Amino acid sequence: MIEKFNNIYYLLIYIIHFAGIGIYSFQTIFGTRKFCTKYQLDDTAFPMVRFVGAFMAGWVLMALYILFIRTNGVVGAGSFFNLVFLQNLCIFIVNSYSILIDKTGIKQPERSREGIIAPLIFTTLSAALCYGLADKIYNY
Repeated sequence: MIEKFNNIYYLLIYIIHFAGIGIYSFQTIFGTRKFCTKYQLDDTAFPMVRFVGAFMAGWVLMALYILFIRTNGVVGAGSFFNLVFLQNLCIFIVNSYSILIDKTGIKQPERSREGIIAPLIFTTLSAALCYGLADKIYNY
């Protein structure tokens, strides 16, 4: 398995990245009430919160497929890695705008920075994967 990822470093980044995404996915789909309470969202937000969780679940399922089932592993999976990177980057930019500039819907003077920090971490990890696995993910 390590050889699929060039070395243990990129395998660990892969596991950490998609485990983190999986945790958020699980929280939004199965722990929706607790998740929404944490961010002061009322029950009407449940469908959209679960909608976003379903997107993340798709990433995690594809990551598990690449890790355990796909014969070539990451070889030729550049589109998936690029899409995950771009989605992480877009979430980081939009959340930064929402929390720092727009402030619509912000109820507390002390806003949580988790909506900026988590996407920044995921963007950095996915960028590292795109860079470090370039020799494999862009080969067909």
